[in-house]
Amino acid sequence: MIDVAICLTAYVAAYSVRFEFAPPGSEIALAKAFLPILLAVRIISFLLGKTYAGIIRYTSSQDTLRIFTVLTIGSVVFSVLNLFRFQFGDGLYFIPYSIVVLEYLLTLFSMVVSRIAVKVIYLELKTPDKVRKRAIIYGAGESGLITKQAIDRDPRSAMEVIAFIDDNPRKHGKTLDGKEIFSRSKLREMYAAGKVDEVIIAIPSLDRKMKTDFISKALEANVHVSNIPPVNQWIGGELSAKQLREIRIEDLLGRETIKLESASVAAQINEKVVLVTGAAGSIGSELVRQILAYNPKLVVILDQAETPIFLLENELILKGFKGKFEVVMGDVCQADRMRRMMAHFRPHIVYHAAAYKHVPLMEHNPSEAVLTNVEGTRIMADLAHEFGTETFVFISTDKAVNPTNVMGATKRAAEIYVQAKDKVSPTAYVTTRFGNVLGSNGSVIPTFKKQIEEGGPITVTHRDVTRFFMTIPEAVQLVLEAGAMSNGGEILAFDMGESVKVHDLAINMIKLSGLEPGRDIEIKFTGLRPGEKLFEEVLSTAEGTIPTHHPKILRAKVREYDYTEVAQRITALVQLFDEQNNEKIVSHLKQLVPEYISENSDYSRLDAKH
Repeated sequence: MIDVAICLTAYVAAYSVRFEFAPPGSEIALAKAFLPILLAVRIISFLLGKTYAGIIRYTSSQDTLRIFTVLTIGSVVFSVLNLFRFQFGDGLYFIPYSIVVLEYLLTLFSMVVSRIAVKVIYLELKTPDKVRKRAIIYGAGESGLITKQAIDRDPRSAMEVIAFIDDNPRKHGKTLDGKEIFSRSKLREMYAAGKVDEVIIAIPSLDRKMKTDFISKALEANVHVSNIPPVNQWIGGELSAKQLREIRIEDLLGRETIKLESASVAAQINEKVVLVTGAAGSIGSELVRQILAYNPKLVVILDQAETPIFLLENELILKGFKGKFEVVMGDVCQADRMRRMMAHFRPHIVYHAAAYKHVPLMEHNPSEAVLTNVEGTRIMADLAHEFGTETFVFISTDKAVNPTNVMGATKRAAEIYVQAKDKVSPTAYVTTRFGNVLGSNGSVIPTFKKQIEEGGPITVTHRDVTRFFMTIPEAVQLVLEAGAMSNGGEILAFDMGESVKVHDLAINMIKLSGLEPGRDIEIKFTGLRPGEKLFEEVLSTAEGTIPTHHPKILRAKVREYDYTEVAQRITALVQLFDEQNNEKIVSHLKQLVPEYISENSDYSRLDAKH
């Protein structure tokens, strides 16, 4: 009804403008005679074109295009009727062509503007200026424009874009979608003046160093930061304001994400049976996901954690991998169970990720650490030899370097056994060693996040404690690449760049949450826990390195051991499990791993309880 009223008003206005607001009586009579035809054509075209069907507060360019098409067709009909009467009738027109054009333009303008006006009023009512965050978009290109439009059309968005920032000096001083484009120097002024609440990074291919620098400066100014997702993750090819992502702590690692070659990995895994132990864990589950992308014949997923492996199975089925994997519930310490599993599947490649990893927990449970980390590894390594596995990849840790705790010592003992086993077996045994994995189960990031959600405090063991960090995908790429490139008997480690202060990590996580350290969230220092180091190492001072085909992968030159001697010592170590004598277990560990220096001298109190 509103659109019909607009047409009627535009028709009257067209006559008034055409005849300078004093149309002669003959023209008024002509206008009255044609009015029913005009309304009939417009109403029918509106019904057929469904111009009325769009929800006005969400008006888009598609609605404008539909109105343009419908009105154009209607005006063409008027012109055809005029021509038909002139050619085959009484030689007169129904209405002047000038009226046809004026009515068309006025109707088109009024219908579009009325919808935009409703949309603007609705947005103003839903998000009044007093509650809107002042947002600046970094990137005055196509992605930046799309980001602004996504924010503008979302009635629930609490942001108002006030400007763009771009590094291209030719864009400075110009406008994009009505908003001025500034340089970074201007942004610093706006930070200082407190005129910015939010910055949105809208440059998908932004250099990691530039991105880190940009985020750090925003956080220093207590400005919230978000970015847009990759284009392939936009819903239906369109960006929604709800898809804007929080900056993750991984974005502040300060180095480029490590990318490895995939051709050798693809050649190794294609049409092979692959076993992943500890497959329900953070590293194991990502291994499974990445391996499935390389067209294996079958991936055997082994773990004893019921709920996590159930969730992984459901995830893989939803992703369309049903039939490409098989789940096995089992414990790597159960030799008979593992032998039956290996005899059934006969995997070409084994990725051994099953292990206990939490340092304080293993300090209080040395016997379990030895059973799983040492005996479990030995069982799987021996079975790989027995059933003709081509490659066995053992996943170790930087805590195995000059270990000061039971967990690190048991992983080093397992490294020694795997490396010695390579000398007496046709199977290629290789060890990968890397630092802390961001976001893994029980790691510092989820712990800090939970503490922030609970209002703090964040607990840091020591102000100066540092750690090497990598993302889960990076860690898994290392494991896959190591398995593909190694000839066996090697310990491979990442060049992970500079270590990161955990205290700085905590500060950045608080700021990324939109809070202020010390005021909103307290940081509490609790002291180093039993077995913890102040600084972690990926290579010991006694270990040199040999370059590999990839500049980020190093081969450690470590002491080599006699297999028979190592096997005997590990047998003696594992036999102590039945005694549950933790002092003896730690003493035997120190004999096997001479560089193991424990600061915890009271394991005897754990015997009865653990």
